[in-house]
Amino acid sequence: MSEITFLEAISLVCGTVVFLGSLRFLRRYLELKHEQRGPIAIEGVGERLARIELAVESTAVEVERISEANRFMAKLLAERANAASLPSRPERVITPH
Repeated sequence: MSEITFLEAISLVCGTVVFLGSLRFLRRYLELKHEQRGPIAIEGVGERLARIELAVESTAVEVERISEANRFMAKLLAERANAASLPSRPERVITPH
């Protein structure tokens, strides 16, 4: 067997081993990544949604309070403007000193 054929055979065997090892490593890496992502995301989703729902509800209540206060102030200002106009400025009176 010639030296070149021997080197080609060894290169082919080593290349095949490295290629198969790389594929196996990649498959295992993807399996582990998938296992880590699934349970963690599913476990915390319920709690996170509950907290988000609570925050949205409290924000809605606060916005309603603010809009109620705006309506009340607008009503008071409208009644005040309609009920009594501002009195005109009194005339100046010259008093002796």
